[in-house]
Amino acid sequence: MSDVLWHGSEVIAALDKHLIAPPHSDWQAHGLAIDTRELNRDDIFVALPGERTHGHDHVARAFEEGAVAALVGADFNADDNADAGVLLRVDNVLAALEALARAARSRSQAHIIAITGSVGKTGTKASLAAALMKSGTVHAAERSFNNHIGVPLTLARLPEDAEFGVFELGMNHAGEIAALVDMVRPHCAIITTIAAAHIENFDSMASLAAAKAEILGGIEKGGTAILPFDNEYFDMLAAKTKDHKINILSFSAEGRSDADSHIERAKLHETCSCVSANICAQAVTYKIGAPGIHLVANSLAILTAVNVAGADLALAALSLATQDGLAGRGARYRLGGDDATVTLIDESYNANPTSMAAALDTLSLSPRKGQGRRIAVLGDMAELGDGAAQLHGDLADKADAADIDLVITCGALMKNLHDALPTGRLGMHADNHHEALLILRRELHRDDVVMVKGSNASRMGLVVDGLIDMLTETQQQKGVL
Repeated sequence: MSDVLWHGSEVIAALDKHLIAPPHSDWQAHGLAIDTRELNRDDIFVALPGERTHGHDHVARAFEEGAVAALVGADFNADDNADAGVLLRVDNVLAALEALARAARSRSQAHIIAITGSVGKTGTKASLAAALMKSGTVHAAERSFNNHIGVPLTLARLPEDAEFGVFELGMNHAGEIAALVDMVRPHCAIITTIAAAHIENFDSMASLAAAKAEILGGIEKGGTAILPFDNEYFDMLAAKTKDHKINILSFSAEGRSDADSHIERAKLHETCSCVSANICAQAVTYKIGAPGIHLVANSLAILTAVNVAGADLALAALSLATQDGLAGRGARYRLGGDDATVTLIDESYNANPTSMAAALDTLSLSPRKGQGRRIAVLGDMAELGDGAAQLHGDLADKADAADIDLVITCGALMKNLHDALPTGRLGMHADNHHEALLILRRELHRDDVVMVKGSNASRMGLVVDGLIDMLTETQQQKGVL
């Protein structure tokens, strides 16, 4: 792909209605950044207002770091150190970023795919991007850039000559996906699943499903929706496609042969899954480099999207073998040294009842070695509304079915799970992540397999970091746990 992302004249044309005073156009930009810590030379710095700081406070720093231009609001007061580059003064910085995003989409000839769903968006996006790279140049969202800032930023970064674009669309409330998909205008959209995530912001699961279905209204005419056949809201989603003149393809991890893409056979292992599947009437056998039936389901959607995009299906299937877990989403670590090894499964990025159940099922695939145990460290699940206490308590049955040896709970809501667990699986309860880490320090011994999961607000990621630091230090000292 070309090193030049935007010519000055293109930026000025895209921002025309927002610019207060157009600057000169004799410049080129290689990228965009909203954080000076991630800015590269010749980027456009987008000075967005924030909760703790305003981008205006960092314009001078951006130019010192080599920014070629800065997108700033009308009230920006430049000093001697903050006008070393091109100032793009606009009436509203976020609206101007959206305008640039729309201009990027209008000039692009790429096949655009958008992904939403209650769980699995980021992992599916990453694996789909890697699969498409076998067939052409790909532009995809970084990390979980799936909101009202991340989506237009990712779209504005779309190179004109990219052959494929993969975008992730998230939401907390109704109407948010509609606004995002209106910018992205995908040729194909995937809904991974519908489950109780962010349910506190909706009066029913049906309302939540309708909000996810907003993505269907933004698919280009004649495009394709890839929908989860096994989900109870499939019929509702399929019905909504009729209003938008788009095609439907379905996928089934339960092996239902009336789905367009479905499993023929699947073998789940501790660290991978082996699958034989029918992808749109084509037999495909492949390996996924991470375990779990939820990843098998997502792989069906990925390969269906690859087929829709006209990319190489065989090469895409081969690429799945190299796709292991992402940090916070299934990454695995062997820690503590040869004489005291502990396996850590990092599922700490976020949580809802469906993803919790999937993580417990994945932990159940880990065989017990020696005196090792399967240990789940679970933090609160956020945004579950009035049913939160019951949804946490209901995980006791999931932990029992997955044959987890010890469940350590963390947070006020997880106390409901602690109280519901049978004595044989009951670990200690912690009020916060600090206490959870102290419990682990006392509890762990060699050959244990530990899975850590919770919503971001529960700060389970800090438990993961602390455990890695603790066991790495143990290894360096050649001690034992």
